[in-house]
Amino acid sequence: MIDVSALLTYVAVVLGLFLIPGPAVLLVLARAAAGGRRVGFATGLGIACGDLLHTLFATVGLSAVLMTSALAFSIVKYAGVAYLIYLGVKSLLEKSEDLHLAATRLVDARLAFRQAILAELLNPKTALFFLAFLPQFVHQDHGAVTTQLALLGLVFAAMSAAYTGLIALAAGQVGLWLSRHRRIGRWQGRIVGSIYLILGARLAFQER
Repeated sequence: MIDVSALLTYVAVVLGLFLIPGPAVLLVLARAAAGGRRVGFATGLGIACGDLLHTLFATVGLSAVLMTSALAFSIVKYAGVAYLIYLGVKSLLEKSEDLHLAATRLVDARLAFRQAILAELLNPKTALFFLAFLPQFVHQDHGAVTTQLALLGLVFAAMSAAYTGLIALAAGQVGLWLSRHRRIGRWQGRIVGSIYLILGARLAFQER
């Protein structure tokens, strides 16, 4: 079973990533603004389902690596750390712009749900993120790695669905707040980049 302290740290990191408006949040807001809360809920649920599929693929792939050897899994894990650090540095150096909601055409809830799943599933950056992110909270001496990976992915998807649901519910107020504070986008890269770097450093120091 996954370590409780590791799980709490994981939840805190995921929450920190969610609190900074990213593409998923902006998509939910845009859909909710154009089609109402029901369409916003459907979009958020579709994104969460896409995350579940990424979890499945990452779990199967990483479990297959572990079956090859524990050393191979460690190599993948450190490669993930390197990728997270790369993302952190890249995010810090990128010039961020003001946040704005992209215009979206009016769709019904079912179509919004399917489109959100497809958009999240076909995003290669999301796939790489899951492969790099999930192993950092897995410890081979805390039980089956497959179970730990699946649990982490389920927690991520559940938090994603809950958070985007709240965003859809309060779309009007959130959209109004973002319209007044568009400059928060200029801090987005710095904050997310710092989270990635802290996560990479966490594992490096932990292993020592």
